[in-house]
Amino acid sequence: MSEGLDVIIVDDDKNLCTVISETIKRFYGWGDVIPFTKADEAITYCLSQDTSIAIFILDVFLGDQSGFTFLDAVKDKYSSAPEDTVIITGHASEDIVNMCVASDVTHLLEKPLKPYELQLAVRSIVTKYMKFAKKVLHDPDFAALVAKFEPKGLAGGVV
Repeated sequence: MSEGLDVIIVDDDKNLCTVISETIKRFYGWGDVIPFTKADEAITYCLSQDTSIAIFILDVFLGDQSGFTFLDAVKDKYSSAPEDTVIITGHASEDIVNMCVASDVTHLLEKPLKPYELQLAVRSIVTKYMKFAKKVLHDPDFAALVAKFEPKGLAGGVV
């Protein structure tokens, strides 16, 4: 992973995974864009990283798994993963919408994907982090307050 906010794409359709990856690379400059066609490989990759934030673009159906099982597998490390996820599906049925709501996923796109929809969803997630970073940089009182927080299980507040 880069030093930025990476985008992890998981879609078992190799061609679609490539198209999504190339589309995001055209507008995204805050980190790496990393595509996977196998959920298990993506999970292994994510769990091996030092950082604990990323943007996830997940297909609902990933062979014998789902985008939601992927989120369950990484949620201990990536606690904000649901809010930082864009779920994609061929048909946004009521069941899929309900699964998104139950999982705290607020970005759902239907295939065929429109590049501007993907861009707006990703930028919506990035904006949250950019606003937070600006506040930390420009508000010393807020930065001092943030520095007092220590994530569970980590000594010294290192993220």
